[in-house]
Amino acid sequence: MAIQRRGFIAAVGTGGAVGLAGCTGLGDDTGDSDNTGPEISGETLTLTTTTSTYDTGLLDELNAPFEDRYGVTVVTVAQGTGAALETARNGDSDVVMVHARSLEDEFMEDGFGVNRRDLMFNDFVIVGNSDDPAGVGGEEDIEAALTAIADAESEFVSRGDNSGTHTKELELWDAAGLTIEEFGEWYIDGGGGMGEILNQASMQEAYTLADRGTYLDMQDEIDLEIHVEGPVKDGPDELMNTYGIVAVNPAVHEHVNYDLAMAYIGYITSVEGQDIIESYTSAGEQLFFAEALSEDPEFQQYVPEGWGSSTDDE
Repeated sequence: MAIQRRGFIAAVGTGGAVGLAGCTGLGDDTGDSDNTGPEISGETLTLTTTTSTYDTGLLDELNAPFEDRYGVTVVTVAQGTGAALETARNGDSDVVMVHARSLEDEFMEDGFGVNRRDLMFNDFVIVGNSDDPAGVGGEEDIEAALTAIADAESEFVSRGDNSGTHTKELELWDAAGLTIEEFGEWYIDGGGGMGEILNQASMQEAYTLADRGTYLDMQDEIDLEIHVEGPVKDGPDELMNTYGIVAVNPAVHEHVNYDLAMAYIGYITSVEGQDIIESYTSAGEQLFFAEALSEDPEFQQYVPEGWGSSTDDE
C-alpha cells in the first residue's frame, strides 16, 4: 500500500522566525534589563539519537543553523534507541531523537519525557546479497519473507542492541510466529550500529533489516541490494519507520537544559527545520520525509499510543 502522507506545509523561506514550542524571550546581548526570557547563548544541548540520523549526516545539516542562530553548541551522542533513552533516563541528555514508538511510550509513561513530537519518517527494508538464497526478492509480505529466510537458514545479521531497528525486527519475527531463541547459527547477533551491521552483512553475504536512509547513504560502499521494500516504495506498512523527538522532563532531572531543549524541538519541527529534512539527499535519493507539519495534525503523537482509550477505564 502506498504511503498516504499528510500534507507537508511548503517552506516559505529560511529567514523567518522559528517557532520555539512554548519557549519565549531567548534573550539577546543588548543588555536590556527588561528582557526576562531565558538566556541560552553560549550553552550546550546534549542530544541522544539513533545511529541512523547521525551516520547519514542529516544532523550536521540540521544542527548548524540552530547553533549559528542562538550561539549554542549541540553535542550529539549516537546510540541505539534503547541506549539513547537510557542515557536520558539517567539525566545525561536534554533531548532525545529516536525511532521506536513502544520504547518512547515507556519513557513517557515512566515520567522521563515530555512534549513529544512526530518528526519525520522513512521505512525499513530487507537487504541482502544479490544471490538472494532464500528467494525473497520482490516479496510483498514481510512475514512470508522472514519465514523463507528462517526456513532456508540463510544468514541474517541482527542489530541485537535494543535499538529502534532491533525492536522492529523482533516485532516482525514475532508477527511471523517465529522465535529467535530457537534459531541456529545462521542468526547472527551483530551488536552494532546500523552502518556496522550493513558492513557485516555485506562481508558475510547475509540478510539484514535496515532503515532505508542508512542503506541509501552507504549503498556504494557495500555489496547489498534491497529485496523487500517498505511502504515508501509501496511495500508492506509494517515496515514504516517513524522518528520522534522528546524533551527530558526537568521535573525529574532539574539540571537538564529544558529551555534549550524546547528551543531545539521548536526549531526542528518548524518550517525551516522540516524543509531541511525534506530536502536532504544522498546520491540524489531522499533519505527522510518530514512529518511534523500537517494540515491535519495527529494528536496521538503527544501521548503514549492508546492513551485515553475506552479500555483504560475498564
